[in-house]
Amino acid sequence: EGADDIDLNSDGMEEDRSQTIDLSSEACLVIEISDALSEREKVKFTIHTRTTLPEFKLHDFSVTRDHEEFIWLHDRYQENESLEAYIIPHPPLRPDFDTAREKLQRLGESEGVLTKEEFDKMKQELEAEYLATFKKTVAMHELFLTRLASHNVLRNDSNFRVFLEYNGNLNVRLKNRKEKIGSFFKGLTKSVDEALLSSHKASKMILDADDFFENEKRFLVDYHIRVKEAMKACDKMTLSHKATAACYLTIASSANQMGTCEPTRLNKFLTRFSGLIEKYRKIDNRSAADEDLKLSDILRYYARDLTSAKDLLYRRTRCLANYENANKTLEKARNKNKDVQAAEKSQQAAREKFENMSETAKQELVDFKQRRVAAFKKNLMELAESELKHAKAAAQLFRNSIAALKEIA
Repeated sequence: EGADDIDLNSDGMEEDRSQTIDLSSEACLVIEISDALSEREKVKFTIHTRTTLPEFKLHDFSVTRDHEEFIWLHDRYQENESLEAYIIPHPPLRPDFDTAREKLQRLGESEGVLTKEEFDKMKQELEAEYLATFKKTVAMHELFLTRLASHNVLRNDSNFRVFLEYNGNLNVRLKNRKEKIGSFFKGLTKSVDEALLSSHKASKMILDADDFFENEKRFLVDYHIRVKEAMKACDKMTLSHKATAACYLTIASSANQMGTCEPTRLNKFLTRFSGLIEKYRKIDNRSAADEDLKLSDILRYYARDLTSAKDLLYRRTRCLANYENANKTLEKARNKNKDVQAAEKSQQAAREKFENMSETAKQELVDFKQRRVAAFKKNLMELAESELKHAKAAAQLFRNSIAALKEIA
C-alpha cells in the first residue's frame, strides 16, 4: 500500500552506466536516473545530471520528476516546428504495476490455502517480478532522456534544460477531455493527409526527385510490420517460458511433501530431487527474464521508435507538398500578373525549408539506422552470452545433482 524504495544499483546497472560516462570530453551531458520511488498512483524519478555545457548554471545537479512531466517534455518537442526535420524520441510508457499488485493481493488472500514454503516462494517470485517491471520502467525513462542528451540539436532545447535544471514542480496537468478529443482528431487528420499525399505521389501529382526517401519509407513500413510481428511472437515465447518455469514450483513442492512423509531412502531421494527442481527453476526463471529484457524489450522499443521515424517522413512529404503548392501559386500569379512578388517570396521560403529539411532528415535517418543496428547487435550478443551462462549453470547443476542422487540410491 505504501511507497517502496528500489535500489537501482544492483545487478550490474551501475557498472553499465560507468562505462559510458566521460566528463573529460568537450560539451558533455550525462543523465541518469539515480533513484526512484514507487507509490501507489505514480513513480517519482530522481534525475542526476552531470555536464560541462555552459548553458547550465551548475555542473552537477539533481531534480525529481514524475511520468506526466516526461510526457510534457515530449509534447514540447512535438510542438516545436523548428525541430520538424528531426526524429523525436517517443515518450516512455506509463508505469503499470497494477498486474503485479493484483497478483500480490491474490497471494495474500490464499495465504491459508498454501503451505508456508509454497507461500514464501511464490511471494519471492512476485516481488522479483514487480522489481523487474520497476527497473524496466526506470530504464525506459532514462533511455528517453539519454536519447535527447546525446543529440547535438535536441539537447539545446530550452524546455529540456528547464526539465533537468528547475528544482521544483513543473505543475504539469493531464489533458482534459476536450484536449484528448482534439488530439484524436488531429491524429485522424494526419492519417487522412498522409494517405492523400501517398496517393498524390503514386499518381505523380507530387514529384520527389530524391529516391532515398521513397525507398526509406517502403523499407520502414515493411520493417515496422515485421518488428511488431516479431515482438508478438517473442512476448508469447517469453510468457510460455515463464509459465514453464512456474510449473517447476509445483513439482518441487509436491516432491518435497512426499519426501517428508516417512524417513526412508526414497523420501530422502525425493527431498534431494525437490531441491534440484527448485534450483533449476531459478535458473530457468532468470533465463526467461533475460529473454524478456534483451529481446522483447528492444523489439517493443523499436516498434514505437520506427513510428517516430515514419512521422519524420510524413512531415517531409507534407513540406514537399507545400513546396509544390507554392510553385503552382507562383505560376498562377505570373499568368495573371498579380501578387507576383509575394508569391515568389513564398515559393523561395518553401523551397529553402524543403531543401534544409531534406538534408537534415536524410542524416537523421542514416543515424537512426546505425543506432538501430548497433542496439540490436548489442542486445542479441548479450542475450546469447546470458543463454550460454544459464545453460552451463544448468548442466553443472544436473551433473552435481545426478551424482548426489546416485549416492542416495
